[in-house]
Amino acid sequence: MLQKLKQTAKRLKSNLIVLYLSYRDPRVKWYAKLFTLCVVAYAFSPIDLIPDFIPILGYVDDLIIVPLGIVLALKMIPGDVIEENKARAQEIQGKPKNWLTAALFIIVWILLAIWIASYVYKKFSH
Repeated sequence: MLQKLKQTAKRLKSNLIVLYLSYRDPRVKWYAKLFTLCVVAYAFSPIDLIPDFIPILGYVDDLIIVPLGIVLALKMIPGDVIEENKARAQEIQGKPKNWLTAALFIIVWILLAIWIASYVYKKFSH
């Protein structure tokens, strides 16, 4: 069963390039663009919400969260945009390099870590 879930997740992840191309299309509504951008940024990010070294839970994002995000994003984008970008995605090799998105994502994680550290410090320093 775990192997079947992994195969399904891998098949869904192949749609990430399609989503990356689709979020930049002017025919896609702003909320779908925002959600799609978050899904693509998280999927391409080297930082996981739940680290993989945590037994069982570490794979929740890879097997459930990311595929669910992909499915929802695909439903938010018009079908004709998806079909056009599937053809374009076949031509692209590898992951797109959007350094601005990657930098933004890393900054958000760093700020979140600083906020948590300051909260813990204030809570337990008394």
